[in-house]
Amino acid sequence: MSIKVEQITKKYGKQKALDSISFEINSGEIVGLLGPNGAGKSTLMKILSCFIPPTSGDAFVCGFDVMEQSLEVRKKVGYLPEHNPLYLEMYVREFLLFIAGIHKLGNAKNNRVEEMIEITGLEAEQKKKIGALSKGFRQRVGLAQAMMHNPEVLILDEPTSGLDPNQIIDIRSLIKKIGVEKTVILSTHIMQEVEAVCNRAIIINKGIIVADDLTQNLHHLLKNKNIITVEFNDTVNAEMLKKIEGIIHVSHKKDHIWEFQAEDNEAVRTNIFNFAVANKLAVLSMHKEDNSMEDVFHQLTKE
Repeated sequence: MSIKVEQITKKYGKQKALDSISFEINSGEIVGLLGPNGAGKSTLMKILSCFIPPTSGDAFVCGFDVMEQSLEVRKKVGYLPEHNPLYLEMYVREFLLFIAGIHKLGNAKNNRVEEMIEITGLEAEQKKKIGALSKGFRQRVGLAQAMMHNPEVLILDEPTSGLDPNQIIDIRSLIKKIGVEKTVILSTHIMQEVEAVCNRAIIINKGIIVADDLTQNLHHLLKNKNIITVEFNDTVNAEMLKKIEGIIHVSHKKDHIWEFQAEDNEAVRTNIFNFAVANKLAVLSMHKEDNSMEDVFHQLTKE
């Protein structure tokens, strides 16, 4: 067990940033920590990385208590905060050697720096000043420093925030590669990020966990969203379509394409085919719309 959180609460004055949350994360998982702004994601990450204490409850990283054994926890954790703190006047290689020295890597320092430069794709940038790098390469430097001491757990707070599409793809690919050997917690409010990178998602809203499941299972949490798109071969009257048994709502998309919201997908598809036959129509295509992660996120975190 890499991470265990038991009834963690964090208060800032009278406000609860986290409210008695509990979960466990096993070694080798890439877990997306989802939630709207102010949900408590960053607070939780700071507790797990020993930057701030919880008000109550217990948290363990690799078996060590974040309150009682914080130095041991820090040895096991690599943390990349949302606002990546770097020394902009230092050169990339110089900075990574400095970080390796802080971790007291000794004779292994040079080899580890070379390894991190290769893993994070910084070979062509290693002789540049950090201040001259694009934000995407600065994130790579941040990941390199977070992994320098070869931690078992990586905690990444909004690692692709502000990056362009190509940089996002590169960072996501790098995180997936890293996640093969380490436990990764990745905070984001971008649903595509979770689908692209994570194998599990924990959704937090107002300091409370509202969902915790494998990414592919979250689609099934959405209630009352059975959508079927149908293309007929000819013009159809909307009022006729509304009379099909099991149809809740009908909307015209374009040409001969219609969208149906149904009570039951399986039964209503038969009814649509029967309607087409009775009205001498052909069904050119029919497919069920999958619930998107955005739909799930909205329903679980709406006011």
